Amino acid sequence: MSKQPLDWWPSPAKLNLFLHINGRYKNGYHQLQSLFQVLDYGDELAFEVNYSNEIKLVDPIEGVADNDNLIIKAALLLKQSLPNNPSHNLGCDIHLKKRLPMGGGIGGGSSNAATTLLVLNKLWNCQLSDTNLSTLGLTLGADVPIFIQGKTAFAEGVGEKLQQVSLPEKNYLVLFPDNHVCTAEIFSLLELPRNTAIINFNDYSFANTHNDCQELVCKHYPNVAKALHWLLEYAPSRMTGTGACVFAIFENRKEALDVQALLPQGSTSFVASGVNTSPLHIKLQTQIY
Repeated sequence: MSKQPLDWWPSPAKLNLFLHINGRYKNGYHQLQSLFQVLDYGDELAFEVNYSNEIKLVDPIEGVADNDNLIIKAALLLKQSLPNNPSHNLGCDIHLKKRLPMGGGIGGGSSNAATTLLVLNKLWNCQLSDTNLSTLGLTLGADVPIFIQGKTAFAEGVGEKLQQVSLPEKNYLVLFPDNHVCTAEIFSLLELPRNTAIINFNDYSFANTHNDCQELVCKHYPNVAKALHWLLEYAPSRMTGTGACVFAIFENRKEALDVQALLPQGSTSFVASGVNTSPLHIKLQTQIY
């Protein structure tokens, strides 16, 4: 009997189109505003459900132990949240097509975790709401709920207050400067700006926003500065989150691909379109179980 072909599920990237730091709470967390743009490009995951009581990543990521992998952590977290009926035998072989660079600030690991939670919730018939899945996901990482929600969103507070928004669909050239930026290090720097005025989303435009972390990251990571300087020669560009990835915005895909073709040999990059609904959620809505 021939084996069923794998069913691949999207695990999309995201960009922070801007990042404003408005202040700092008494507990030390930063008060932020940001705009999360979901992309139509990312990793892919496939799930072979079984009753082995084991979660196995068939395609492990080099340098990342299974115990530290957010895919494994998400599957175990979902399994542990279920009552101890037949669920205790649930298992899964998980396959991964890794396209997104690690440590780039484009949500690769968080997106993998969200895809795992959402898809196994269906395949294991857990029947948890997206709200419950977001609560679970938040214990894995601050960005996981964004991918569970699956919409382009305006974020406030410490990033937990999400307002779904609709943006004109632009095209992005995303460049990875081969640096891993430590987010905690950047947010701990005394010279980090923490007094940007709060804006209303209705007043948003790319031109009247910025990234409060960008100048400091460029100062400490010359490769990021170099990549950003290169992109700015061709189009409006910015760093996403605390980096290391930088991106340029184009009206049409051909322009983005033409500039990508000019990148120095050996550069890691991709071209993607911004979407208002995650490709994962579109597949979830159309899939019949």
